[in-house]
Amino acid sequence: MLQQIVSHTPSYVWCILGFLIYRGVAASRDRSVTLRAVFILPIVMLVLGLQGLSNGFGLATPAGAAWLAGLAAGVAMMWHSAGKGVVLERATGKVQLRGSWLPMALMMAIFVGKFAMAVTLATQPALSAKLGFALPACTVFGALSGAFMARPLRLAIA
Repeated sequence: MLQQIVSHTPSYVWCILGFLIYRGVAASRDRSVTLRAVFILPIVMLVLGLQGLSNGFGLATPAGAAWLAGLAAGVAMMWHSAGKGVVLERATGKVQLRGSWLPMALMMAIFVGKFAMAVTLATQPALSAKLGFALPACTVFGALSGAFMARPLRLAIA
C-alpha cells in the first residue's frame, strides 16, 4: 500500500516538501528579513489550510468552526513565545529573527498531517461526513496554522 501511495502522489507534493525543508533549515539560523517576508510563508500555509478544509469538509460547516477555534487556540498558545528572539527595526523595516527549529516542526506537522488526511480521505471518502473524524482533525490543523501565524500577528501589532 505504501508503494501505491508514493506512486500516486503528484510530483508537485514532493517539490513542496523539499521547499518546506529548505525554509525550515533557513529558519533554524539567525537572520534579518523584511517585515513583509515574515508574513509570506505563514499566510501561504494558512491559505493551504483553508483550501484543504474547504475541499475536504467545507468552510461553512462545524468542521470550519472547529478549524477557526483551533486557529484562535494556536495563536493564543504561541502568543507569548512568538515575541522572543524577534527585534523589529521600524526605521529600516527589517526584522531580526533568532534561529529556531520550531518553524520546521510546524511545517512538517502541517505537511505530514495534510498528506495523511489526503490519503485517508482518498481511500475512505465517507469520513469527510463524519464529525467524529472532521472536528478533531480540523481543530488540530487550525491550531497548527494559528501557532504558525502568532509571530506575524504579534509583529503586526508591535
